[in-house]
Amino acid sequence: MIRFLTIINLSHTRLFRAILSFTALLIVFAGVSAQQPDEVIRTDTSLVQLNVGVVDRQGHAITTLARNDFVVYEDGVRRPITSFEPTDAPFSLVMLLDMSGSTINFRQQIQGAALRFLDALAPDDRVAVVEFNGKGVKSLAGFSTDRRRTAYAITLAAGAGKTPLYDALKYSLEELGREGKRRKAIVVLTDGIDTQVQNADRAIVQKAPDSEVGTAIKPEANSQLNSVLNDADRQGVAIFPLALPSGDPKRLPLPDPLITAMYTAARTRLELLANRTGGQLHEVRRLDDLAKIYPIIAAEMRSLYTIAYQPPNPGAHDGKWREIRIEVARAELVARTKPGYYAR
Repeated sequence: MIRFLTIINLSHTRLFRAILSFTALLIVFAGVSAQQPDEVIRTDTSLVQLNVGVVDRQGHAITTLARNDFVVYEDGVRRPITSFEPTDAPFSLVMLLDMSGSTINFRQQIQGAALRFLDALAPDDRVAVVEFNGKGVKSLAGFSTDRRRTAYAITLAAGAGKTPLYDALKYSLEELGREGKRRKAIVVLTDGIDTQVQNADRAIVQKAPDSEVGTAIKPEANSQLNSVLNDADRQGVAIFPLALPSGDPKRLPLPDPLITAMYTAARTRLELLANRTGGQLHEVRRLDDLAKIYPIIAAEMRSLYTIAYQPPNPGAHDGKWREIRIEVARAELVARTKPGYYAR
């Protein structure tokens, strides 16, 4: 309890008002904390969490399955399912917007498409908006179901300069870590050309013989990519990259072998982010397609089941690859999830 002196020198009016203001803030903060007990919930990091999509032979999503319809194998050994979330369970979602110099000419299309995406989400989905540009990574709005607040934050997105893509992904994963046991996803709109990573790629191709330039970069070996993938693995976060045409290696104005190699590696890393997390990569062929792709991603999220299981040796952080396989009780259905994870 906060106690006040009963006698206050009235000449210290400013001090008195400051004390009252500080006390009021403490009371408000305590009230907010009391009303949000879910904020302190933590996911059991010893569990492996999977986002699983199921389709029939025609490619139609199947959203009516139950826990007993799934069987999970790790390295060929069946594992018991410890938790199961149906397709209509809400998500905590980060909308991650590339506001670097390479996107400056089509901001209106980006923001318009992102606003339409909000309309396609479920009412209980909690959405945060994060931008990244030459000034770094910035949160424009925290997690909320208030769509007007989130929409306003999208209209504030701006900037230019460099592209700290992987710093932005790490930041988003840290923010999602505070969302407790909810299902989690990141939808990132980007050309995929992270400035720091590209500088490292450039050093590699410049040292390579001309005959080996196209294969000199090993995209999967990048430490920043693997740090993001490891964090996403621990939380079960699905990543959905929207790859802008400005990062397409097939559309480069000058087919220089060194530049082509760097852009190809960047696009491959976006594929790895999607495939390794159970998300989906969407290549934006035309900017007009943005408005269509965002609702498709919302539908994909809405068709995912979330399954968690206990690995055979949860404490064995040996860095080795663990292969995951999902089977569905009905033979005509096909399940898709991440292929595995590294035990780190």
